[in-house]
Amino acid sequence: MLSVSHLSISFDENHVLDGFNLDLESGDIFALLGDSGSGKSSALRFIAGLENAKLGSVALDGNSLSNDGNHLVKPESREVGMVFQDYALFPHMTVFQNISFGISHLTTNEKNKKVKSLLGLISLEGIEDKYPHQLSGGEQQRVSLARSLATSPKLLLLDEPFSSLDKSHRDQLVKEVREILKNAGVTSILVTHDEAEAEAFADKVGIINKKKLLIK
Repeated sequence: MLSVSHLSISFDENHVLDGFNLDLESGDIFALLGDSGSGKSSALRFIAGLENAKLGSVALDGNSLSNDGNHLVKPESREVGMVFQDYALFPHMTVFQNISFGISHLTTNEKNKKVKSLLGLISLEGIEDKYPHQLSGGEQQRVSLARSLATSPKLLLLDEPFSSLDKSHRDQLVKEVREILKNAGVTSILVTHDEAEAEAFADKVGIINKKKLLIK
């Protein structure tokens, strides 16, 4: 389903990744561990098509997205979604407008059905007209997840999405998001520095060690 091969990333003379390889099957939930500066977020951004690399290729469902460190397919055409640490919700838009932002090509009826279905999936029915500032941090993150799922991505990338929450809320949300992704059947990669979080969230866990990926 996803294949990342021979990924090598350098910043000036600093080599952060050298020979990173990862293969995931459809529906896999994978967690990527590593110290700060180990290159885990850079690997995620390369997969998303947001950063080039010294070397490396990405294929999704047999389609080549990147080769030799350069991108063949633009980020918006990759069928890859991203969830960020800071939620990245538009503060001036309602929950409905945020979730439907990437599906403006649909009819009003289709958007209504899609948003209603996603709010059911994240267990936040009836909040369509609220604004982000009226939601808790955990609710905002679930809305951010729903927005990423609205475009029906084949692959979802999560860059430390739970790190700004306190531990009690974080532990609960980790379980909830895992269940949501399993129910949606979306292949996912979580970047985190928290080993317990990785173990609770993922089917498979890898760690960046000496610039390479080791599967635990």
